[in-house]
Amino acid sequence: MKYSGWPDPGDLVVGKVDEIEDFGVFVDLLEYQDRRGLVHVSEVASGWIKNIRDHVGIDETVVCKVLDVDRDSQQIDLSIKDVNDHQRSDKIQEWKNEQKADKWMTLAFGEDVSDEQYTSVANELLAEYGSLYDGFEQAAIHGAEALEGTDLSEAEVEAVVDTARENVSVPYVNVTGYLQLRSPNSSGVDDVRAALEAAEGNGDVGDEIDLSVTYVGAPEYRIRVRAPSYKVAEDALEASADRARAEIAERGGTAQFHRERQIDDE
Repeated sequence: MKYSGWPDPGDLVVGKVDEIEDFGVFVDLLEYQDRRGLVHVSEVASGWIKNIRDHVGIDETVVCKVLDVDRDSQQIDLSIKDVNDHQRSDKIQEWKNEQKADKWMTLAFGEDVSDEQYTSVANELLAEYGSLYDGFEQAAIHGAEALEGTDLSEAEVEAVVDTARENVSVPYVNVTGYLQLRSPNSSGVDDVRAALEAAEGNGDVGDEIDLSVTYVGAPEYRIRVRAPSYKVAEDALEASADRARAEIAERGGTAQFHRERQIDDE
């Protein structure tokens, strides 16, 4: 996605060097449509510069700080030397993330998505989260709930969430489910305890998964899973519930599993 507007003074921008002169470097701004800036030779690097080509090369990707914008003369003044290594690294990663998100938009809405719909959806995500990537990441973690503050249609929300959960790698996600366990036997307490131990995986659910089972209120127990991806978390949650079902059934009891807490009428 490329912005149709202008950057503001103080912004960091990603560009590609497309022309080098003795007085400075012309940079094509990769995040903006038809925007080009100039890095004066004095802003290329600190200290005296003997040969500007010792510091930058044609087609090199650079991160620049916007010094001034003159829309009337279509001029954008940039600085390379005012960007430190940490800022450069963070900005490049942000730019790469937005390129990924741009591809996800195509996956979500198809190659033939109209400019109008693309812009509409993108603006909703930008308004809510500040970037397309962050919007998809939150959708991967929290599902449709993450997009409740937007004006996206149900179909658009579903497309974003489905695409996010297929493609976004997030630091971790949390999912929760509820078990209701019952046993008619005199050993019912032991039956339930065994089912809970099975739900917890008997201490072996994998290093990448944090799974816990806690008491809510008889006969209900909460299963919480923390994992590095939505799919891994969902699979672990379902496997936990299945283990509990199998164990309690073998002992003559019953189990019900719900994603939302159920209010028992008994």
